[in-house]
Amino acid sequence: MALHLNLLHEEILEQRQRQRDPLKLGLLALIGCGTLMFMYYSWNAYRTLEIRSRLSAIDRSWSKMEPSVTAAQKKVTELQALTKTVRALDDYIDSRFFWAPLLQKIARCVAPNTQLTSLDGTLDDAKGASITIEGVAAGREPRAAAEDLRQMLSEQLGHDYSEVKVEFKSLEDLDTLVNLGGTHMPMARYNLAIIFKPGAQAKPTPTPPQTRNRRKRDSE
Repeated sequence: MALHLNLLHEEILEQRQRQRDPLKLGLLALIGCGTLMFMYYSWNAYRTLEIRSRLSAIDRSWSKMEPSVTAAQKKVTELQALTKTVRALDDYIDSRFFWAPLLQKIARCVAPNTQLTSLDGTLDDAKGASITIEGVAAGREPRAAAEDLRQMLSEQLGHDYSEVKVEFKSLEDLDTLVNLGGTHMPMARYNLAIIFKPGAQAKPTPTPPQTRNRRKRDSE
């Protein structure tokens, strides 16, 4: 059996101890962690620089676009105000009251034996229209002629307006006679007050055909 002598045993042992030195291992671990942290912060710094670069590009683009956007917003505000004005004018035009159709209806109600001498009208948005008509009526019964005019006005105005009221403020006989169709007729002076709302009167709901047929069969 061969015998081997290791004359460097102590030196090898010291070298192994140095390699296993805890301080050296800690330094190596610390250097490794420092390297990783340096790489991590370097990456974050690179990303930060990239984000700042993109933000600067966006700021430059916005600086170029901001005047156009501001002008567009101002234009939109002006158009909205103009639209509101146009709508208000449309509502006013749609809801305004026309006197000409009313006067035409009144003229159609005047019979040959009645005459209008004065007409005065006012319009209030809250109370409605108010008209005062003065005139004279002639006939064998002038009061009946004036009453016919009142009923005709009430009927005709009720087709197009709501809450129509036609009443006599005064009705008196006159001593004057008028020649009507070659005959002398007595006269009466009347003063009519007309009140109504410009809105159209609601039309009654028509009866369904089936209901009308059923009522007809029941009556038979």
